[in-house]
Amino acid sequence: MPDTSFLSWPFFDDSHRRLGKDLDTWAIREAAPLAHAGEHDVDGACRELVRRLGDGGWLRYAVPEPGGRLDVRSLCLIRETLARHAGLADFAFAMQGLGTGPITLFGSGALKDRYLPPVRAGRAIAAFALSEPEAGSDVAATATTAVRDGESYVLDGTKTWISNGGIADHYVVFARTGEAPGARGLSAFVVDADAPGLTVAGRIAVIAPHPLAALRFEGCRVPADRLIGNPGEGFKVAMATLDVFRSTVGAAALGFARRALDEACARASGRPLFGGVLADLQMTQAKIADMAVEVDAAALLVYRAAWTKDSGASRVTREAAMAKLYATEAAQRVIDAAVQIFGGLGVTRGETVEALYREIRPLRIYEGASEVQKIVIARQILAG
Repeated sequence: MPDTSFLSWPFFDDSHRRLGKDLDTWAIREAAPLAHAGEHDVDGACRELVRRLGDGGWLRYAVPEPGGRLDVRSLCLIRETLARHAGLADFAFAMQGLGTGPITLFGSGALKDRYLPPVRAGRAIAAFALSEPEAGSDVAATATTAVRDGESYVLDGTKTWISNGGIADHYVVFARTGEAPGARGLSAFVVDADAPGLTVAGRIAVIAPHPLAALRFEGCRVPADRLIGNPGEGFKVAMATLDVFRSTVGAAALGFARRALDEACARASGRPLFGGVLADLQMTQAKIADMAVEVDAAALLVYRAAWTKDSGASRVTREAAMAKLYATEAAQRVIDAAVQIFGGLGVTRGETVEALYREIRPLRIYEGASEVQKIVIARQILAG
């Protein structure tokens, strides 16, 4: 049984505790049966999970109703719980939030009315298009351009590593509008997937199957009213969105780690060895203890960051970076230890810990690689 004692921590209120319990029950019934569906039909499985999340009402936490707000503790609890049951369910939920986050935080009333309701209902799929072949961690190096032409902007360039690429109904695209050099000359736009001049340049296959693609913009004309915020505010839009969702990446890693710890404990307790079971060995107990410490330390950092944001902090750059860095790196170690406890079964396709091993690796890269998080943390500390 998963350890839920952390829900008694003072980071949470009763609504969060109910959320964790209710979602766990729902996920066992609706998400867990699709845990491996992405291995065979990743697009279909993702669409189905988005639909189920919408029907279950869970997407309202990632895409708030008018007048609502993004509660980061709820987002983290949901991602942790879904990741523990099915990595693709966590992905489906998270991308609906990330792909609408800029609209929720900075969009006009018209943009919110047009794009948020269908995503919230699970009837449309959202995507966040920031990375480029030569501009991943360094957002200021973005080369895609958006040139004003009358009542439109014309976009040209390439985006890559775009989650939900190829199945999304809209993309939030960051492009250079040139108000100033570097990061200060970027703007954010909502681009419909069927916009003329936008094509899927190629799908990208990765070790843990997810819808992923490169996008090409060639004379892609976008109405000027699809601008999010003001011209030149794209970097601010991107960073504010990541400030909310970066902690949730750590939460997803935490969910993977909790599942790995549960699986390892069950395996060690049931695996006959030397006249007893694997769990009788002190070296196994030491490994389990190390895993449990890593899980709790990650949880403390993740929910500290989420609580700080929900308590009214304008920015949680340092806290979110710490949570993302530690939780993803710790989860990698916890899952690796679980694979070791499973022995040969741990690297066998179809085993839960094998799937977790593939799921965790990308989290140390996307939304800012671990090395980038260290730079962010150090700069925050040095700045006082």
